[in-house]
Amino acid sequence: MSLRSRINSPEENGNRGEDGHLVSSYRAKLLEEIDLAEMSSLAAAERRARLERVLGHIISREGPVLSTVERSQLIRRVVDEALGLGILEPLLEDASITEIMVNGPDAIFVERGGRVEQLPIRFASHDQLMQTIERIVSTVNRRVDESNPMVDARLPSGERVNVIIPPLSLTGATLTIRRFPRSFTLSELVGFGSLDEHMLYLLAGLVQARFNIIVSGATGTGKTTLLNALSGLIPDRDRIITIEDSAELQLQQRHVVRLESRPANVEGKGRITIRELVRNSLRMRPDRIVVGEVRGGESLDMLQAMSTGHDGSLATVHANSAEDALMRLKTLASMSEVEIPFEALHDQINSAIDVIIQLTRFADGVRRVTEIALLDSHGSEPYRLATVARFDARPMAADGRIYGDYQHFPLPRRTADRLYMASQPTPQAFGVAQAPHELATREAR
Repeated sequence: MSLRSRINSPEENGNRGEDGHLVSSYRAKLLEEIDLAEMSSLAAAERRARLERVLGHIISREGPVLSTVERSQLIRRVVDEALGLGILEPLLEDASITEIMVNGPDAIFVERGGRVEQLPIRFASHDQLMQTIERIVSTVNRRVDESNPMVDARLPSGERVNVIIPPLSLTGATLTIRRFPRSFTLSELVGFGSLDEHMLYLLAGLVQARFNIIVSGATGTGKTTLLNALSGLIPDRDRIITIEDSAELQLQQRHVVRLESRPANVEGKGRITIRELVRNSLRMRPDRIVVGEVRGGESLDMLQAMSTGHDGSLATVHANSAEDALMRLKTLASMSEVEIPFEALHDQINSAIDVIIQLTRFADGVRRVTEIALLDSHGSEPYRLATVARFDARPMAADGRIYGDYQHFPLPRRTADRLYMASQPTPQAFGVAQAPHELATREAR
């Protein structure tokens, strides 16, 4: 096998074979010839350029004789090992990959276009995987070891990283890197088939009219992507406070304050929770609050903010249906240290939430808005959800895709009146219900 094929071969890249020895040998020589103190003072791009230049001189001086392509590939592999993330480096540069999942040194999966596939590459050993993990977490001043076997963090470049190692992980060190694509507009999401134009016009009106909106869905259904698109409809004059565990939102308005929670340090101190940030945001004169995800006691503070003058706020929650989203919000709100009866929480949700947008990721990898439901109940009434848009899916077609139709239903009179008062039109595809029986309603408790 030629040197070029050895360098490129995925099956060989993770082995301690001949090419692994070659990369290790040149990596050692490279480290002997560079000044580490000088390197630490350089920016990342300059550091990589310097290493590539020094390694090029070493190869010219000591051999082997290589073609231009082989030489550049060898330099890339050695520098990736010395400076980057080794075999993960090319994956991070591949714009089509949205998630990288490492299940121990021998199993690497990626998600492309909503589909998960295993790659024919692997780490040379568990130690090499751990070195890569340690290099990643060190960039955010964290550590991972048996006393601290879980890390959840955001890299400076924006990716979200989760690490869990033995003894908690029985399959070996596990690394998950979620990459976030550029922000999309609602019009672009229409082009992807995530919703239709009638739903776009309705959602635009609801945001402009300052309805409180919850985006609901399971993991990986595109909640943050949709939240980002919806936030793009907020007027530029509004003061927006965003609150997230890992900063993913990319708002383009001028008056945006971005807050991010902070985990405890290695001594177990300094933790700042989402709940503390939500409470603090209320003292910052926000026009709208956008919470990346409610997952605990901050749900109560968010509900109180929504029902006490901070209309037009947005948040996401993990749930499999609009009904589940209401139940989950009630459960999360009950997790705060403030003891509030479930009945009072029920009334709070009826007062605070206006719209629930349900997202689903289908078997073909496409993420779609499967329901837009308006909460049309008051006070202590049972939750009454009025479905105004729904995606009716058909069985998977021969081409592996799932097709279906978007259905539209009349809006409650109260919603239409509120849109009218905000100078927002009611899209003709929906219309307005003239009587309660015309609504596609259902109750939830």
